Amino acid sequence: MLLLASQSPRRRELLAQLGAVFQVVDVAVPEVRADGEAAADYVLRVAGDKARAGLAHAGPHDVVLGADTEVVLEERVFGKPADAAEARAMLAALAGRTHTVISAVCLVSRDRSAHAVCASRVRFGPLRPADIDAYVATGEWRGKAGGYAIQGRGGALVAHLEGSYSGVMGLPLYETAGLLRGFGPCAERAA
Repeated sequence: MLLLASQSPRRRELLAQLGAVFQVVDVAVPEVRADGEAAADYVLRVAGDKARAGLAHAGPHDVVLGADTEVVLEERVFGKPADAAEARAMLAALAGRTHTVISAVCLVSRDRSAHAVCASRVRFGPLRPADIDAYVATGEWRGKAGGYAIQGRGGALVAHLEGSYSGVMGLPLYETAGLLRGFGPCAERAA
């Protein structure tokens, strides 16, 4: 059985797009970047921590998928904003600039692990304060790295995307499908 160690509705939707049969398990993993830790290393570590935490819910032959996604601008990691003011500040910092969205996927079982990292470049168009206020008023920023959802109204903020649309959403499908194919029996249920 494949277990998804994530409460993200977007990750559930994306994993289902692959045809995977899975169950969701709830894990609590601190998402705190260590001093001097590179952004990509941080994202991969958190994805791995989530997958390993999911093993507590796994049977002897189960595989656990953990994932993490962060928005990075000049090595500054923009996690999920705590409130509307922080969402506004993040969007203002990203306005008119190109940032990187790093998504990491980790599969673990009792005896093996595999991972993949996907980095996409996203350029926001210029944003007026009124544009930012209007977007923040939608509430769509809640629970989203960088304070925006590319699959929702936040897509209108994006002038250019180079990389994986699904990776920006939170689960890079190409990389995830490859990991599932190479990992064993759970992959037979994935496209």
